[in-house]
Amino acid sequence: MAAELPPISYVWETPNRRPRRAEWDIPDLAAPGRLTPAMRAKLERIVRRAPEVMVKITGRTKDVAHLKSHLAYITRNGELDAETEQGATLSGRSGLKDLQQLWEDDAGLDNKRRRDGSLSVNIILSMPAGTDAVAVKDSARAFAIETFGDNHDYVFVQHLDDKHPHVHLTVRSLGHDGKRLNPRKADLQAWRERFAGELRLRGIAAEATPRRTRGRVRKADRGAVLAMRKRKIVPDVDRLARKEVLSEVRGGRTAKRPWDEQIKSRQDAIRRRYLDYAAELQHSGAAADHALARQVRQFVNDMPAVETRRHALKNELSELTNSRRRKAEQGIDAELRGHKRDDERTR
Repeated sequence: MAAELPPISYVWETPNRRPRRAEWDIPDLAAPGRLTPAMRAKLERIVRRAPEVMVKITGRTKDVAHLKSHLAYITRNGELDAETEQGATLSGRSGLKDLQQLWEDDAGLDNKRRRDGSLSVNIILSMPAGTDAVAVKDSARAFAIETFGDNHDYVFVQHLDDKHPHVHLTVRSLGHDGKRLNPRKADLQAWRERFAGELRLRGIAAEATPRRTRGRVRKADRGAVLAMRKRKIVPDVDRLARKEVLSEVRGGRTAKRPWDEQIKSRQDAIRRRYLDYAAELQHSGAAADHALARQVRQFVNDMPAVETRRHALKNELSELTNSRRRKAEQGIDAELRGHKRDDERTR
């Protein structure tokens, strides 16, 4: 049965146009149908809900002034030390000026750069609260060396004034080979996996799975949208979505959207794959495999219902309607009870 299944990374790898052969996809030559130790370790981390790493591109600096402002922000105007790809420490504002001048001079020599081309790509690497900050910084350093050290200049700074230990990494866009850094979706996933791997090497439980691995299908809202909601401002995306859903409900129709079916189909396939591998583990004679099989099945049972943003809005609208109906009914009952007491007093 297992030999007929697709690579196990189908469950937890973000779809991309350049599939990459990961260590947990490499079969055991002696027993191709069995889970390898790498596959099994990956399953264990997922079902035991190892903390998920965050590797996010926060923006790009467009000119020298923008770069200066960004470096001042991540170093708190020179109060925090920064570290370069050569391991040099930049302290205070004087160290930043040297770096800014170097990147500015190099940008002036880059005659292939478009007017709106970036000088740097700004990345943040973060872990949940309570993670050892030293391990996060060491892992970020190792990640940067492995990912950019041979071709791109960079500088990074760790922030500890937030409950989530994180590192700001600013990478110069132009590489030594003359090519510009232009990360895609597959690159970001590879970066997450690499950062998680560096953390595990330092004794920190970490994973880098896409949200669909955990049964979640809704994308995280953008920072600007969250900020507007926090200020009690309704973003256009919310207003238009509510308007569309309300129109469907009032009209008594439900528009068919192919992507909703695709999302559900993908989630069904993912959950079946989990259960297939649980069955394989159950056929093993090892007690540890049986225990992991039970954990995998429980993990699937605990997965949330497949709910898109549209489904959530419809449920919210339904709950609001029911709440208003209950309040109206309670008001009518209270009014009837009041009339009854008045009649009794009159008699």
